[in-house]
Amino acid sequence: MNRQAEHDIRRKTRILEEGEQAGNVSFVCRRYGISRDTYYRWKRQLAAGGKEALINSKPCPENPKIRVSAEIEEKIIYVRKEFGLGQQRISWYLQRYYGLSVSPTGVFGVLKRNGLSRLPKGAPKRSPSTYKRYEKTVPGHQVQIDVKFLFFTDKNGKRIKRFQYTAIDDATRIRALKVYEKHNQANAINFLDYVVEKFPFRIKYVQTDNGHEFQSKFHWHAEDIGIIHRYIKPASPHLNGKVERSHLTDKTEFYQLLNYTGDQNLQKKLTEWEIFYNYHRPHTSLKGKTPYEILKKKLVA
Repeated sequence: MNRQAEHDIRRKTRILEEGEQAGNVSFVCRRYGISRDTYYRWKRQLAAGGKEALINSKPCPENPKIRVSAEIEEKIIYVRKEFGLGQQRISWYLQRYYGLSVSPTGVFGVLKRNGLSRLPKGAPKRSPSTYKRYEKTVPGHQVQIDVKFLFFTDKNGKRIKRFQYTAIDDATRIRALKVYEKHNQANAINFLDYVVEKFPFRIKYVQTDNGHEFQSKFHWHAEDIGIIHRYIKPASPHLNGKVERSHLTDKTEFYQLLNYTGDQNLQKKLTEWEIFYNYHRPHTSLKGKTPYEILKKKLVA
């Protein structure tokens, strides 16, 4: 008899004996955190089969017949390692690009068996929210712009600071990304021109915080090219919530996996990430669709 079996017998016997001695089964059950039904089931087992009947049964062995195939398991592991997606997004990704139907629970089972069940540090662990977010219905009606501060260490141990300018369309979640060495109005103006050229629709409004890079020169440049520039209320980053949330995605799914080797490589990798984000990554907020799929749907409508 192993140690665990001896522990099961000793614990259950003690509880049954205390119940008999106290004459108050409810009190003993509350003390040990078990139900009365469990207490009397143990009592029947002891009477019918002796102390050995009190040993906890072994858990059911895993049925290999209900496992996903080795080929599917390999694809799940690849998507997890390559893109850092959670179980729901992996399920959507497999359905879209491989035509494979694997439930999020099935994906999690594969990840757990392979020691990949823990998401990268900082990644969201909550289930997709069910509340309806406020959003514009027309692409380009409102574009949020913000700046993400980046910090790297080069091969010589020197600390490198860069600035990621980000624009996201409220209606479709399509984004444009570009990294600059300096954080100023000149780069903000350059980025706005880049966004106008990049987005496949006319922009009516841009919305920013009150940072120094978005002051008078930027403001009047936007007006000159036919875009209305609006500032959000001071100390209210939630009003630019979509671009702020996208920066968290950048952190957990891109920068945590990035090996910085220089600005040229950084911009190249960021462009690849931008393409993946817009055209291939399933978005929880879009119910598994990509921003480009939402754009096509809205343009047709």
